Amino acid sequence: MSEGELNTLGLDQAEERTYEALLKERAAGAEELARLLGLPRERLDQALGHLVEHGIALPADGGGLPHPAAPAAAIRTLIHRRQAELHLRSAELERLRMSADQLAGRLMSGSPSAPEGGIEVVTGLKEIGERAEYLLASAEREVAILDRPPYVKGPRGEPLGDEGSPTPCLDIESLLNRGVEVRTVLDRDGLGHPGRLRSLTALVEQGLRARVATAVPTKLIAVDRRITLLPPADAADPTASALVIGDALLGNALVPLFETVWERATPLGGSGSSCGSLPTAQKELLGLLAAGLKDEAIARRLGVHVHTARRRISRLLETLGAETRFQAGAQATLRGWLD
Repeated sequence: MSEGELNTLGLDQAEERTYEALLKERAAGAEELARLLGLPRERLDQALGHLVEHGIALPADGGGLPHPAAPAAAIRTLIHRRQAELHLRSAELERLRMSADQLAGRLMSGSPSAPEGGIEVVTGLKEIGERAEYLLASAEREVAILDRPPYVKGPRGEPLGDEGSPTPCLDIESLLNRGVEVRTVLDRDGLGHPGRLRSLTALVEQGLRARVATAVPTKLIAVDRRITLLPPADAADPTASALVIGDALLGNALVPLFETVWERATPLGGSGSSCGSLPTAQKELLGLLAAGLKDEAIARRLGVHVHTARRRISRLLETLGAETRFQAGAQATLRGWLD
């Protein structure tokens, strides 16, 4: 797991290092722990306070160092907190969708477009596809995409979603060749379309950052965090309309929406990310790590020498793309590899 991914669970790098140091009982007091970690005392106190606040460490009696919870329990505590936050954001999304529908209705009854920097209504599948292509051609830094069924034919008659590129008719390869960062979250139901997973995997190898989620809430294309296209919900309706949103208020809600969905999605591609499960031996080892056992105890449980156990642990961390044992547990729990 790369640096920063645990931010999605509410834990930064300093707090993660502090938690692992508490697990290893590396210091008798806060001053010694701060020296071991190379952290200012004030930053260490903040990290310890955050660990206690998140419920993954308990305050010590007598003003000593907090007592860390077992890794498996700590990870689940962080995930439960994050799930509660996501539920709140889902409610915000629903309010946003209602506001967008109301705006679309008002605009459709009046002029076809809003002033520059506001909201524009684009009607017709051909027109929507052309507008999307125009917006993508203007991308300079990044494009963020939420993608979900149903898929329809694009402006040139090509099937959207059947051969790789997310909605609607996006030339992802061209964007990547221009140096534009592209991130997409795909609805799991859309991966069953013929050839789609194969084409997406090829794009990931070219630099596309793709994740998969269940029940992606809406289709969305955000360009450079300045303008967003909301394709129509009823993609089969030839008279359906899309919203092109440049309004700051709605734009500031839509970009965080993408980030929320991105954070809870599972990576597609990368080391071990497309695996549905781990081999039994690695899963057993992962369970022992999540339980907080030391190397010697793990070796005894596995019936091997401690050096063999450490080599297996190193290979497991490499498989998960993790740098620490706590990261490995978090990554495996998020992927559903730990019961």
